[in-house]
Amino acid sequence: MKTSHRQLYQELTLAAHRAWTRGLQTGSGGNLSARIPGEQAMIVKSAGSSLGDCNAAGKGWIAVGFDGEPLEGESGSPTKEWRLHAALLRALPETGAVVHTHSVYSISWAQKHGEIPLSTWQSRLKLKTPIPVLDVPAPVVPAESMAELLRLFEQNPALPGFVLRGHGLVALGKTALEAEHTAELIEETAHITLLERLFDRL
Repeated sequence: MKTSHRQLYQELTLAAHRAWTRGLQTGSGGNLSARIPGEQAMIVKSAGSSLGDCNAAGKGWIAVGFDGEPLEGESGSPTKEWRLHAALLRALPETGAVVHTHSVYSISWAQKHGEIPLSTWQSRLKLKTPIPVLDVPAPVVPAESMAELLRLFEQNPALPGFVLRGHGLVALGKTALEAEHTAELIEETAHITLLERLFDRL
């Protein structure tokens, strides 16, 4: 672990453990990243690691350039979704971190709907805009889908996140913890919205 990255490892680990303990992600899926200030590079979850096992000493993380190549002194491979993280961090300079989880309620809602509506005061105050659903029929977002993805932010620069249909949610923030909190709120909003629709049928 590079000493200069210590704070980023700590922030990423705290966010990863929150996502894990709150059930946003299980197994070895999902991934987080944080921009390395002043560089065209990021720290991202390494391939095969679990959010629950990552730690602030650097286990489960790898520093790579936005081209996916490990920085000097790094070993291992980044998550398969490194292109998604790199595209967002490169295109959105105000974004410092990205959280991607395979969250149950967001995925369930997105299967048959075009966006997650703002169904609570909390979501209206903090998310401010319905969360769009993007249809990318692949287990990993391919390079050719990045332009369509980034158009969401051209249309709404304040967008806090989106959902990949059949895949999972993606949340952004200035820090890893802020991005994780946004992921929690998107998932909570999807959960409440699903329950509302269910109870309407009773």
